[in-house]
Amino acid sequence: MITAPRFWWRRRGGVTSLALMPVAAIWSAVSGARMLRPPLVRAPLPVICVGNFVVGGAGKTPTALAIADIVKDLGFRPGFLTRGYGGRVTAAHLVDPARDDAALVGDEALLLADKGPVAVAADRPKGVPLLEAAGVDCIIMDDGFQNPSLAKDFSLVVVDGVAGIGNGKVMPAGPLRAPLRTQLVRADAVLIVGTGEGGDHVVRVAARAGRVILRAFLEPARPDFVDGGRYLAFAGIGRPEKFFASLEAAGAEIAGREPFPDHHPFSDADAARLLARAAADGFRLVTTAKDHARLRGTSGARLQLAEKAEVFGVRMRFEDEARIRRLLERALKQAAGLPSTGR
Repeated sequence: MITAPRFWWRRRGGVTSLALMPVAAIWSAVSGARMLRPPLVRAPLPVICVGNFVVGGAGKTPTALAIADIVKDLGFRPGFLTRGYGGRVTAAHLVDPARDDAALVGDEALLLADKGPVAVAADRPKGVPLLEAAGVDCIIMDDGFQNPSLAKDFSLVVVDGVAGIGNGKVMPAGPLRAPLRTQLVRADAVLIVGTGEGGDHVVRVAARAGRVILRAFLEPARPDFVDGGRYLAFAGIGRPEKFFASLEAAGAEIAGREPFPDHHPFSDADAARLLARAAADGFRLVTTAKDHARLRGTSGARLQLAEKAEVFGVRMRFEDEARIRRLLERALKQAAGLPSTGR
C-alpha cells in the first residue's frame, strides 16, 4: 500500500522532493506517454470513469455511488468496474457481496456492490463481459483514469478541495500520477469536493484548459448520527484527517484519533489495541464505511471491532446536480446511439 509522504502536500515539496525530480522526470515521460496512447479496447457499453489526478483518496467511491443514483434515474442499469485494490483476487471476478470479503476483492468493491453488480479486474477489459452477463447497460469505473486499456465515454476527475494536487509534482517527487497537463487532456470534467486553496488552484488550471468545473460536498449519510459520547475514531483511508474533520463538523467529540495507512489490512493486534483503549477510557468506537468493510467476515478481535465500531457514512452532494445529470445523459446516450435531451 502507498503511504503518501508529507512533503507531497507541502507547497514546494522541500529538499526531498527536489532530490527526487530526476526520477519524477522519468515517471512523467512514461506515465504521460501511456495516458496519450489510443485505448486498446472499446466496450460495447457506455463507460463513465471516476478518477483522480493524484495518489490517495479524493472521494472517488462516494462520487461513483452518487453517479449511479443519477444514472439509474435516467433509466440505465449501471454496473461498476474496479481494480479491487487491496484484494488478493487476480482473475476478473464478479463480486458476490454475500460471500466475498475485502481480503478477496478490496473494500471499495464491497461498498459499490450495494448499488449494483461489481466486476473486479486489474485488466479492466476482462471485467466487461462479466458486467454484460450481469445485465448492466452502462459501466461506472471507480479509478482507472490513467489506464489506457479501456476507452472512456466520459471521464470525471475528483479533486479534494483542501489537498488539491499537493506540491504539483509527479511521483515520486509529488502525488501526481502523471503530468497534470496530460491528464487534463483526457478529462471531460473536474469535480472539486469541498473548499480550500488546493481546489482553487486546480480550478484555475482546469479552467484555462477548457475543462468543465463542477463542485460537490461530502455530507453525513445520517444527519442524526452524533447523539453524545466521546469517540475513539480510527481510519485507514487516503487522508484520515479528512474523516476526523468531518466527524467534528457533524458535532462529534473526538477524544482519540487513530490514523492508519490507506487500505490498511487490520490485524488482530490492531483490533485488540483499539478495543482495549476504548474500553479503558469509555470511548465509543467509530470508523469509515471503507474501514468497516475490511472488517466484515473476519474473526477474533477484528470481528469484535466490527461489531463494536459505529460507521460514520458519508454521501456526495453535487452543488448543481442538474448540470452533472445533463452531462451524464448526453455522454451515455451518445455512446449508446440514443437521442439525447441533454444540453
